[in-house]
Amino acid sequence: MRGLEVVRAGALTTVQDLGRPGYAHLGVPRSGALDTGARALANRLLGNPPWAAVLETTLDGVGLRAVGGPVTVAVTGAPCAVRVCGRPVAWGAPVLLRAGAELELGRAESGVRGYVAVRGGFAVEPVLGSRSTDLLSGLGPPVLAAGALLPVGAPGPDPVAGVDGLAAPGPPSELVLPLRLGPRADWFTAESVTERLLRATYRVSAASNRIGLRTEGPPLVRARGGELPSEGMVLGAVQVPPDGQPVVFLADHPVTGGYPVVGVVAGAALDAVSQVGPGVPVRFVRL
Repeated sequence: MRGLEVVRAGALTTVQDLGRPGYAHLGVPRSGALDTGARALANRLLGNPPWAAVLETTLDGVGLRAVGGPVTVAVTGAPCAVRVCGRPVAWGAPVLLRAGAELELGRAESGVRGYVAVRGGFAVEPVLGSRSTDLLSGLGPPVLAAGALLPVGAPGPDPVAGVDGLAAPGPPSELVLPLRLGPRADWFTAESVTERLLRATYRVSAASNRIGLRTEGPPLVRARGGELPSEGMVLGAVQVPPDGQPVVFLADHPVTGGYPVVGVVAGAALDAVSQVGPGVPVRFVRL
């Protein structure tokens, strides 16, 4: 069986694909790759279908060894040094690994999350139609650990492309998030919304993860007391817990929540969220 053996798991490496949209009514989060553009590019470089599963790394990369035969891989997302058997190879382009060869992704030089695609996709067992690891619910394959063997699927008919790698944008130095207010903006004072949320600069908190981007800045002040009954949550919802610091829900977000949602970030802006590290400035701009 062809596959990739995990030599070094890295800080947090998971299998991700398009996720599990459409199951929120059953209490199942969406999940899936945070940087959808980088995931799609990695698959496109190898001629994989859009739904093929890839690896998502966090900050310090991953080490993999080809077993059972040669495989072709591509690395996108956060730029990093890529080596095969200790020798530098291309980032953002197809790379052939012969059986026994070791692929090493170094620490992200900018950004946070890298993506490793293999021609044929990672053929781990799907759960509810997806191979994504969901950190909140525990669905999908476990977080990668050294010694794990990841099977590789059969390649499709499309050829390896090796083009458009330079189209991948770099991580932003400032994160600007287009925000549509509601449904619970009226739970906060007008001054909190207009003078703080929409004018102040927040910063990315080190407590951010695949569940949500946590921010640090001027706290929003409630206009009313009490709590809401649990409501459905969507990707990009900006929930405000009791400390007043906005949290932008990402792929592994809970499907319900009782804290008020002051607004929702446009989905097209969320790829950039996946690549910002602690301390990066964040501004919310009203749609």
